[in-house]
Amino acid sequence: MELPKFILGDNTDYPDAIFIIHTEFPRFIINLENDEVEWFEEFDQHDQKELESEMENYIQQATDFYDREVARYDD
Repeated sequence: MELPKFILGDNTDYPDAIFIIHTEFPRFIINLENDEVEWFEEFDQHDQKELESEMENYIQQATDFYDREVARYDD
């Protein structure tokens, strides 16, 4: 079974958080409430610079995924 690229996560210890899990490289969890990111990978300096430039794109993809999921629940 292939995992979806994004998964919506929930945790009652963080009632206001909106967790999105990105399952492909680079793997991370983002909290859309505050855009805080926790990476599952370790990166060297070169990779970190590249990630910084891509971070806005990752946040937008996660936000788009969340918006799509919420719209589907409303239907």
